[in-house]
Parts: sequence; structure tokens; C-alpha cells
Amino acid sequence: MARKTERLPRKIYEEELFRLQGELVKLQEWVRVEGARVVVIFEGRDAAGKGGSVKRVAEYLNPRIARITALPAPTERQRTQWYFQRYVEHLPAAGEIVLFDRSWYNRAGVERVMGFCTEAEYQRFLHQCPIFEELLVQDGILLRKYWFSVSDAEQERRFRARLDDPMRRWKLSPMDLESITRWEDYSRAKDEMMARTDRPETPWYDVESDDKRRARINMIAHLLSTVPYYEVERPPLRLPERPPAGGYQRPSRKAITYVPDHAATLES
Repeated sequence: MARKTERLPRKIYEEELFRLQGELVKLQEWVRVEGARVVVIFEGRDAAGKGGSVKRVAEYLNPRIARITALPAPTERQRTQWYFQRYVEHLPAAGEIVLFDRSWYNRAGVERVMGFCTEAEYQRFLHQCPIFEELLVQDGILLRKYWFSVSDAEQERRFRARLDDPMRRWKLSPMDLESITRWEDYSRAKDEMMARTDRPETPWYDVESDDKRRARINMIAHLLSTVPYYEVERPPLRLPERPPAGGYQRPSRKAITYVPDHAATLES
């Protein structure tokens, strides 16, 4: 299928995103009431739009129910553990959603390409990963895996935009920039990863993301379509009447240290 590179108009995007986020709130309530466990994996090349999609999914959700997990590099101790061990402790309990902004698939991607793991560790991962994920699904976890695809030209454009933007330059690292020169290496690693871990019980879903707006809309709509949630009927809420004053006296303002009124300096 050919890529649609035309940018989705902002008005259409914002209206549909807001509608889908409303459905995500319903999904969240269903997860809470039913005690469901949901894991959503966001993977893809650097600058493919994973982080922005994660943020839009979580924007209106209760952080006590839906949390974003983005693990740093493993510690020396964690490097001696079973590879999946540090991810297991972040899996959801009943009534929780976990959004993995990168996941255990680091081993099949950056670790493989950059030589951060041995060939034996890499092959062991490809063997164990489908088994590990099958165990999660058998235990009742709803696992969804999304790969965000971006073209080489669009990735380079986004890198250049970040280099020129001091507010987003932190998103770039030397390893990100090196991914440009290792484009084909990452492509081969991704192809092998897909061939070994795309199973009927735990399939990969590819998200075309040259247009971030389309990618977010398509990914969220698909996620919602794969979960059998329903709208939970919630009891009506009513604000109570304030009771009459009972003689409380507020301390003197002079006894309180207030934040300076910086906003007032903008009005002069």
C-alpha cells in the first residue's frame, strides 16, 4: 500500500483526536471495572513519532491507571539478570494500562545494531521473546505491538528540525544521529525481528508515520478497535452545598511567603 504523505488538516485531526481520546477514557474505565490488564508497545526508528503518540494516548487518562514506561539503560546489576526481568516488574496489575515507550525490543534493534549485546544474547532473545509474549497473553494480558515506520528523508528532516530548535534539541543524541549512517543495518534488524516475533497470538501492527497526525489517529483508532470495551455507567455526581462559615480566621497574609507575581510584569 502506498504511503499517504499528505498532511491531515489540523481541524480534522484535532476533532478526531479529541473524539478518540474520549473513547480512550471509556476504555480506561472498562479496564478499571473489569480488572483488565493492557500492555501497549510503541517501537520504531528514531524520530518516527512514538513519543508523541504515547503522549496523545495518555493525555486525558488517569496516571494511576495508565502509566508510561520508558526505561533507561540497564544498570550493571540488571545486565546480569534474565533479560526480560526488569520489564516484568513494570507489567500491569488488574485495572492498569502500561504504555511502553520502547520495550524489550531494544535488544532486537539498537542493541543488535550498535553491538551492545552478543550474538548469543541476540539469538536467545529472538527465541525467548515469542514464548515470553505468549505467556503474557495466556495469562490474560491484552498485548498490542505497534511499529512506527518513517522514511529516511522524513527522519532526516525531523533530525534537522530538532537540531535547529533549542526546545527540542534534547531529543537528539549521538546515537540518534548515527542511525542515519546505519539505516540499512536497522532495516535488516527490523526485518529479522518481525520475521521471528510477529505471531498470530502477538502480531505486530505497522503505523505509517511520515505524517504524525495520521499516525496518531490511525494508531489510536486501531487500538480501540482491538479491545472489547464498553462504556461504563457511572453514578451521577452533584456538588454539595457549602456549609455556613464556622468562624475560621485566615492567618495574616504577612505570615505567608508568596510566589512573586511574575505575570504582573508582563502587563506593564
